[in-house]
Amino acid sequence: MSDTDNGEPEIGKYDPGLTQRLMSVMRPVLKTYFRAEVRGLDSFPPGGALVVGNHSGGMFPMDVPIFSVHFYEKFGYDRPVYTLSHDILFMGLTGSLFRRTGYIRANRENAAEALRSGGVVVVFPGGDYDAYRPTTAENVIDFNGRKGYVRTAIEAGVPIVPAVSIGGQETQLYLSRGTWLAERLGIKRLLRSDILPLSFGFPFGLSAAIPPNLPLPAKIVTQVLEPIDIAAQFGDDPDVDKVDEHVRSVMQQGLNELAAQRRFPILG
Repeated sequence: MSDTDNGEPEIGKYDPGLTQRLMSVMRPVLKTYFRAEVRGLDSFPPGGALVVGNHSGGMFPMDVPIFSVHFYEKFGYDRPVYTLSHDILFMGLTGSLFRRTGYIRANRENAAEALRSGGVVVVFPGGDYDAYRPTTAENVIDFNGRKGYVRTAIEAGVPIVPAVSIGGQETQLYLSRGTWLAERLGIKRLLRSDILPLSFGFPFGLSAAIPPNLPLPAKIVTQVLEPIDIAAQFGDDPDVDKVDEHVRSVMQQGLNELAAQRRFPILG
């Protein structure tokens, strides 16, 4: 069991009342500024489920807020949405807020505990590598070879629910992940990051993560795809590589379909 500093399990920090109040504030902003839509929730399975998504939006990713607002609107607050997150999110004064609204440290113990409790766990295997992908590759599913999410779902005995999102990489122009720059400047040793992303946006123009540009009001659409029952499709001893390949293939097809429906950048 993974505990917080005071010995309480991380999933025990979830506060449905606070989460509901936060969602009520965020809902009109997300639905107005980003014209956010989440499609496909009618097929969402009961019980624990691992939502696997592509990550978009650089320093200001809207994937989780948009999914959560629509999920809670449909299913209520008795079924928590937990998001596997980097440790840095829990530093400082905002750490308690994130914990109380369903963010938990990204490790297998937390994921397993949340899934066993019947919660919905959101994971972005590509992490920052995915969130800062160049805008020219915005419609490419790339987890950078990470497959741990498959083992998490297998061990917990829950379905994988793929979810793809479009529009996040249009909130500014992402030029490069800057892996070459991060290596040259020794960023990995200092910040445990392989990237130093370069982007162009408003109001500062060219940015290397700092100063952070504000996200443009791009229309963001998330499509929740059909759940994948791993045991039913791959047997009792599934090959992790094959499951991962299948998940990415399904997600790429779903993202291609969203891209085909999109007429203009930012406008949607």
